[in-house]
Amino acid sequence: MLVVIDLGNSHTVLGVFERNRLLFSWRLNTRRAETGDEYAVLCSTLFNLHRIPREAVGGAVVASVVPPLNEAVTEFCEDFLRVTPLFVDPAEQNLWRGRYHRPDEVGADRLANALAARTLFGSPAVVVDFGTATTFDVVSPEGEYLGGAIAPGIGISADALFQRTARLPRIEILPPPRCIGRTTVESMQAGLYFGYLGLVERILGGIRKELGEAPKVIATGGFARLLAKDSPEFDAVEPDLTLHGIRLYYEALRTKVSAADSSS
Repeated sequence: MLVVIDLGNSHTVLGVFERNRLLFSWRLNTRRAETGDEYAVLCSTLFNLHRIPREAVGGAVVASVVPPLNEAVTEFCEDFLRVTPLFVDPAEQNLWRGRYHRPDEVGADRLANALAARTLFGSPAVVVDFGTATTFDVVSPEGEYLGGAIAPGIGISADALFQRTARLPRIEILPPPRCIGRTTVESMQAGLYFGYLGLVERILGGIRKELGEAPKVIATGGFARLLAKDSPEFDAVEPDLTLHGIRLYYEALRTKVSAADSSS
C-alpha cells in the first residue's frame, strides 16, 4: 500500500492506495506547530479504526505547500510508517514538459492536479481547485503544463469580510435562495457565492479563448461540490484528484528509476 499526503495551508489530506485504488482518505486541519509524534497519534487512531496494518505500507509520497511542516511529516513517515517519504518537487521533476517560466514557483499540489487531469481526463484540461486559494491549472492540447491563475479562496474572502468590517458577521458559506438578499447574511452569501461563480466563469472563458479549443474542466478541493453544482462550466467533480496526481507522480518516478537501473 502507498500512503499519499497532500499537505495544504488549511487542511492535510491523507490517502491510502492499493495500486490505483483509493481505499481511504481523511481530511485533517493543518497546524503549523504539529510534530511527527502528533501525526503518528492521529494516524495510529485512523489506521486502527480501519484495520490498516502498518507493515503493509510500502511507500509514502508528500505534496507540500507548507515547508515548515516537511520535517515533521518526514519524521512521522520514518518513525510510524517505517518508510522514507518522497516529496513532489516541481523544480526537479522531468517527467513531463512544461512551459512555466519558473517551475520552482509552482505548488506541488498544482503539479499533481495537472498530472492527474492529463492522465485521467486527457488533454487539454483545466483543474479548478477550490482550496485556501482557488487555483486554475491548464494542460495544453499537447499535454504540457502551461500554468494558470490564482485567486483568493472563497473561505478567505468570507473571513476578510468578517475581520475587516465592524458590523458584518462571520457566516457559513452556503448557496443563497436569491441574488437579492433579504438579510445581511443572505446578502453576504449572495455576494460570495454568485460572485465566486462569476469569477470562475470569467477566468475559464479567458482560458478557453487563449487555448483556442474547449478543455475538460475538473473541479476539486474542499468547496468543489458546493460551487460546481450550480455551474455548467464543469465536466467533472473529483474531490480526490490531488491525491491521485500525487500517486501518479510517485509511480512515474519509480518507473523511471527502475528503467534507469535496468539499463545500467
